[in-house]
Amino acid sequence: MLRQVLHAGLRTSFHALGRFVASHPVFFASAPVLLSILLGASFSRYRVEEDVESLLAPKHSLAKIEGNLVDSLFPVNRSKHALYSDLQTPGRYGRVILTTRKGSVLDPVHLDTILKVRSTLHYHTLITVFNYSFSYLCLPDDKNVCIIDDIIRAMEEIQAARASNRSIPVLRYPITQLADGRQAYIGHQLGGGTGARGEGVRSARALQLTYYLQARGGLMDRVASQWEKAFCAELQHFAALHPKLGLYPSTSSSLRTDFQFSSVLARRPLLASLGVCGVLALLCCSMRDCVRSKPWLGLLALLSITLSGLTAAGILNLTGATYNSTYLGIPFVMLGHGLFGSFEMLSSWRRTREDQHVKERVASVFEDVMLRFSGSTMLHLMTLGLAASPLTNMEAVRLFCRTAALAVTISYVYMLSFYSSCLVFTGYLETGYRHGCFCRRVPKPDRLDSKPAWYRCLMYTRYQDEDSHLLLGCVRRCYGDWITNTYVKPFVVLLYLVYISFGLMGFLQVTQGSDPSALVAMDTATVLYTRAQQRYFSSYSPVIGFYIYESAPYWNASVQRDLLEYAKGFQRISWLEAYLNYLSDHNQSTSQPRENFTRTLRHSFLREPQFAHFADDIIFAERGQGEEPDVAASRIFLVAKTTENKREEMSVLLDTLRRLSLTSRVRFLIFNPSFVYLDRYAAAVSSPLRHSLLAVLFLLGLSSLAVVEPLVSVWLGLTLLSVQFGVLGFMTLWGVELDCMSVLCLISALGHSADCSGPLLCGFASGRGESRTRWVRVALERHGVPSLQTLICYSVALVPVGSVRSNLTRTLFRCLTLTAGCSALHTLAFLPTLLTFLPPSKSRGHRPGGEGQRQEVECVEMNDSTRVVDQITTV
Repeated sequence: MLRQVLHAGLRTSFHALGRFVASHPVFFASAPVLLSILLGASFSRYRVEEDVESLLAPKHSLAKIEGNLVDSLFPVNRSKHALYSDLQTPGRYGRVILTTRKGSVLDPVHLDTILKVRSTLHYHTLITVFNYSFSYLCLPDDKNVCIIDDIIRAMEEIQAARASNRSIPVLRYPITQLADGRQAYIGHQLGGGTGARGEGVRSARALQLTYYLQARGGLMDRVASQWEKAFCAELQHFAALHPKLGLYPSTSSSLRTDFQFSSVLARRPLLASLGVCGVLALLCCSMRDCVRSKPWLGLLALLSITLSGLTAAGILNLTGATYNSTYLGIPFVMLGHGLFGSFEMLSSWRRTREDQHVKERVASVFEDVMLRFSGSTMLHLMTLGLAASPLTNMEAVRLFCRTAALAVTISYVYMLSFYSSCLVFTGYLETGYRHGCFCRRVPKPDRLDSKPAWYRCLMYTRYQDEDSHLLLGCVRRCYGDWITNTYVKPFVVLLYLVYISFGLMGFLQVTQGSDPSALVAMDTATVLYTRAQQRYFSSYSPVIGFYIYESAPYWNASVQRDLLEYAKGFQRISWLEAYLNYLSDHNQSTSQPRENFTRTLRHSFLREPQFAHFADDIIFAERGQGEEPDVAASRIFLVAKTTENKREEMSVLLDTLRRLSLTSRVRFLIFNPSFVYLDRYAAAVSSPLRHSLLAVLFLLGLSSLAVVEPLVSVWLGLTLLSVQFGVLGFMTLWGVELDCMSVLCLISALGHSADCSGPLLCGFASGRGESRTRWVRVALERHGVPSLQTLICYSVALVPVGSVRSNLTRTLFRCLTLTAGCSALHTLAFLPTLLTFLPPSKSRGHRPGGEGQRQEVECVEMNDSTRVVDQITTV
């Protein structure tokens, strides 16, 4: 009873709203246009997001807290001896990988060329911005000279030995010893090396150099930004002059630039998508009958979606929001939802009585469609709204869903106002017996016979006879009977089992895509640099910092054993291990009193030239006057041997060492900048999808108590789960990883699948009497055709996006294509077949004289000279 009362009240309200809109069509058509123009003028405030890490990394993670602690203890500007390019990430830097087409980078000709590159980048006047050269912008060492990579010192030693005809010093890998006696890790600087164990490196295919810049304020940051651009330009020029070398530059702004470059590449394809979709929408709204045909409504539906997008963008600009490339998916969220509403309204319009006044026909359309359209809009807002809440730990997902929810809301309002008023205007054209495209009045039949053949073809009308849309005729005469045929049903059920099997196969192989370079445009500096790094520098992991952030009794033998045991199995640069070896070499005990241990460390060990660089790795805390200070914090560097699955191994290593830190007597943490993307990434990416899916199921369960029939909610919930399962499985089989972009597509797929299958389920469940097969056919005619039209236009609009050379748009295209395909299968094949033999029953609640009962109808037609004016029906 409550459900019937609410249904009647909502339908009455929408009926009144439809009459009100039809009574004021000019206002509702002009107000959205004026509002969009006014808000569209705010694009002067358009801003692009600068911080990509905040978008793509989990917002709240232990790695970010650890990174802040590391920066406070060991800031980059404090390092005066050596830096590890994949551990320290200063504000600005330039990095380049040099590879040889043939031979080794250690060959004399290539070695001289590489040192020439280094000299050019350091001293040549071409790399000068605002009269600031690199020597002024660089991070200085303790001698106020720019910090350079250790491999450069090793290569200069080799060049000097060759010039003086001395024996070439042995270059070992990955840890070598320099001329001053210092051990240096060069595994991240020299790649693709070959050589027997103990004999040193014979040849190497790649070399990586890093140039660190200081950022000492706003002006210096802008100067450093200009230096990075000049750095890349100079390397491109140098590569053209030396074709035997391959140069792959990267800077601190490369990831941001290449990530946002996807939006630039997608501008023209998006316009092409809009144009192709407009042509298809025009054809889907056209009929052979020139009076009943409404081609302009297809274009006006796209115009309504475009105006709502412009309004949403204006609101974002006025509120100071920033844009990023993930917003490329928002137009397709609006397109799918808006086209669904427009085609449903047009289908309902064609089912209304043609003898009614336009206002009554529009009111009937609102009463029939708007309850379902409002329900699907609520599903969209529920999924997007919960994913945009503070529960979401991924900033890119949260911003996308917040913006998409705003756009869907405005699109819904514009569909009620702008598109409905356009429907009113086209309705008056139909009532006035005017051409649906040219708005010209169709001549009377006797006058039309005297016109030329092309004119009669153009003005063709069958107003006095029933004329249906081409797709509706196909569904009514062919597809509806075929899909419900007894011999076809087993094959459809078998197809669904195959669908579930392949979905499960992909679901079991889902992998997380935490690499931010997988979301940038193809053939850019970031992608080329990442490929070169994976090819030549994948033998070892990035340098991992092992930070002991509290005072520890380093002089204690058991603590020394524990720390040495933790570092066992790694390639390591450890001040503690070097210091213990130093004590042993000088016949001193490694287990000494605190005073002696610290005094020898400060006044003997750190003053040796080969160990002086360890001063950057130790922080001393003063004690009382006359006492030796304590070692308040320290760090060592670890490097693990890796295979091809580098990021997965790093994630496992992170979890293992963190569990060890919880039980260790020494308080330590480990950090690498890549941990910011790895830490809790799977939970951060999957939680918005999980929350949205639970919210939809909760909303369906709650609405089944008062608004929707319970079985409709059950069927719709199962359909959403099935579509999500299929999209997730098939996208994995198609090579798409679970990253923030694919999760955004999965979240929007919930609303899209509800748009397609919800009306079909509601139309089937509302029927009483007759057979299941009969009501499946009726539901396909009334709601399957609008869903098919939506899917056709939506799928064709995706095609131009698939041609964009970008990893982000490739993920977007694949996921949305799978969403459209899985939704089409469920709406047009699986559900029509399953509903013919599964609940709800059609005999339940049947009453004589009800909606489903056959009625004998007598029609008396009254004609004037041009068309049928009225139909008087008696039952």
